[in-house]
Amino acid sequence: MTAMTAQARDAMATKAVTAATIGTALEWFDFALYGAVSATVLPKLFFPTMDATTALLASLLTFGVGLAARPLGAVICGYLGDKLGRRNLMLATVTIMGLASVFIGLLPTYAEIGVAAQYLLVALRIIQGFALGGESTGAQLMALEHAQPDRRGKYSGLLGVCSPLSQILANAVLFLLSSLLTPVDFETFGWRIPFVLSFVLVIVGVYIRLRVSETPAFLALEEAKVVQASSPMKDVFRLHYKVILRWMFFFCGPAALFYLIVVFSLSYLTNQLGVPKQTGFSLLMGANICAIIGALGGGLLSDRIGRRKALAIGSCATLVILFIYFPILETKSFLPMLIIMGLFLGFTQFQSGIQPVAFAEAFPTNVRYSGSALAYTGANLIAGGPMPVLAVWLVSLGNGSPWGVVAACVALNILSLIMILTAPETRGIDMNRIDSIRQIAGD
Repeated sequence: MTAMTAQARDAMATKAVTAATIGTALEWFDFALYGAVSATVLPKLFFPTMDATTALLASLLTFGVGLAARPLGAVICGYLGDKLGRRNLMLATVTIMGLASVFIGLLPTYAEIGVAAQYLLVALRIIQGFALGGESTGAQLMALEHAQPDRRGKYSGLLGVCSPLSQILANAVLFLLSSLLTPVDFETFGWRIPFVLSFVLVIVGVYIRLRVSETPAFLALEEAKVVQASSPMKDVFRLHYKVILRWMFFFCGPAALFYLIVVFSLSYLTNQLGVPKQTGFSLLMGANICAIIGALGGGLLSDRIGRRKALAIGSCATLVILFIYFPILETKSFLPMLIIMGLFLGFTQFQSGIQPVAFAEAFPTNVRYSGSALAYTGANLIAGGPMPVLAVWLVSLGNGSPWGVVAACVALNILSLIMILTAPETRGIDMNRIDSIRQIAGD
């Protein structure tokens, strides 16, 4: 009986990580699509009255608005997830994200309805950001709270695959459409096709997640009656604000570098260096293949040598690459560009593959969703989302020179490394732990 119970637990853990990985990849697919078109197509369609640089900045700002909305999703979904469970929240977020993406695909342009198109675009981006803010952490916890302690890093690495996998799919779809269609047809309706087809992703995501049970850690939390006795958001700020700040400042580095590569680099290649869009999409697809390897490698290595050491390796690697990234891009030679983008994104996702487990292990069960979500989305709000816009502005300020961008990213990378080196090691910690009711009730 014990063996069967253990076998059933392992089977559910596999289902959980599969549901979390596929569901989150589907949501990131929608987000990645928007990131790509915001750097290439949307400036002309939704901001045609502006000059080229201002239109690009405005378009990238709509991308940043989605990231800015993620903390709101994190706060609300984190509270509900800590009170009501992980599973139900995951069903809601994948549905909201898919529907918002469909509406973006159907949205009239500035030429058709004027400035209302811009307002509607921003509103839909806020909805997307809200959904992803609740989704990212919830999916991570659904998988990791089912996992055995010695496999958490492995599962974390699988979760880190979601973003690069979605980037590959999104850029592959856009590459195919831009190759098959004329530039006029692509700008008119081609870019809309993958957004409209997002309703299929909604159906797939909901179906997969309906087959996963609530996590053992949350069920233990319910049995301990702590859910009813506490307010997760109040407790996490009162008892764990230092942990939130540490991990938020750590993730500022990987978040900024990720969006520098997958959003700004595409704009820099096509607009600043004159590289064709299809080449830019191909480079990003190749770099994201390296990112998948990096995410898996980071998670697996963290199970062997610990979270801190593995994170430090990734952080030091990206710091070195920052100084040679743009000079190699400026060669406009495909193979060197592919190699440097692959290494840069690979070591960035190496850290992102460890992030889910490092964050989850840092908080007790009753505030884990709230604390992890606040740290994760906070980093994306203050560093990830603004990075493409900041990078465009710094390049413009430097008359085309990227070294201002490099200086900003180096500062964030160093801050991230400091947070890693001062954090405690959490590998193997008991993830079923709960803050005592006496602690939560306060004095």
